[in-house]
Amino acid sequence: MLPEPTHKTRVIINTDAKNEADDQYAIVHAILTPSFALHGLISAHFGTAKSATSQSDSHEEILRLLDLMSLKGKVPVRPGAPRALPDAETPVPSEGSQLIISEAMKEDPRPLHVAFLGPLTDMASALLEEPAIAQRNVIVVWIGGADWPMGGPEYNLANDIVAANLVFRSNLQLWQIPSPVYKKMAVSYAELYAKVYDKGPIGKYLVEQLIEWNRRSEPGPMEYRSLGDSPAVGVMMYPDCGAYEWRPAPEFNGEMNYVHSGATRPIRVYQSVDQRYIYEDFFAKLAGFANSKESSGVTRIS
Repeated sequence: MLPEPTHKTRVIINTDAKNEADDQYAIVHAILTPSFALHGLISAHFGTAKSATSQSDSHEEILRLLDLMSLKGKVPVRPGAPRALPDAETPVPSEGSQLIISEAMKEDPRPLHVAFLGPLTDMASALLEEPAIAQRNVIVVWIGGADWPMGGPEYNLANDIVAANLVFRSNLQLWQIPSPVYKKMAVSYAELYAKVYDKGPIGKYLVEQLIEWNRRSEPGPMEYRSLGDSPAVGVMMYPDCGAYEWRPAPEFNGEMNYVHSGATRPIRVYQSVDQRYIYEDFFAKLAGFANSKESSGVTRIS
């Protein structure tokens, strides 16, 4: 068992968990990180191109992961907005946005980290529902946006450009992990079979669902996947696990290009992350979790 930290990082994970095959790894990693005070998991939509029920699909996937870890009911799970914001004035309230608001408004000296592994819908909706959270000690960690300085099409951004603009225009602290960084989180089938597959029901599921996703979605042979959401967990554990610059927050036009006015507050833009630090930490925690389950059938969850 890992030592219990004296101080914990306040964390909420917002995830479009059934969109692809990488959110699952980040979710499990966050759950197994003892330095996180995990206040909840929010199921996010991922548009309608893949599913008409994307948010509920994500919700069911989160519950499936918790069930495989024998942790059902031990981590709060809240549904987020079922769709993107219709415009910049209209929120899409949900239990997820209410969770963000309630945690952001608590009197706690520690910052609240809200990690978005998909669109920024629920953060933007929370801002519209309770504008005061823009002045609270909240750090938004977003996997999204294309390469600087031009930008361009990127999946998480495409699923709610309106929400992204609301968050980027706000006063919230923002750490962006754009696509050139998260795409470098490749891991091979060989390593996944060696270090994940035999780690109980959750390990077997993580590997099998990834390979099945590749089989259905990718033309031609593959033996790897980029686990592009895992950097969000890494930078919350260790903010300096990658190189970053502070840059004035841009906005996004309809083509998803960055529009640089230079008039907004600076945001942290990661240029790289330490892939091996993130992966080796995950592999070690998963192995420890599997061993503790085998030896005692009991695990600790923050």
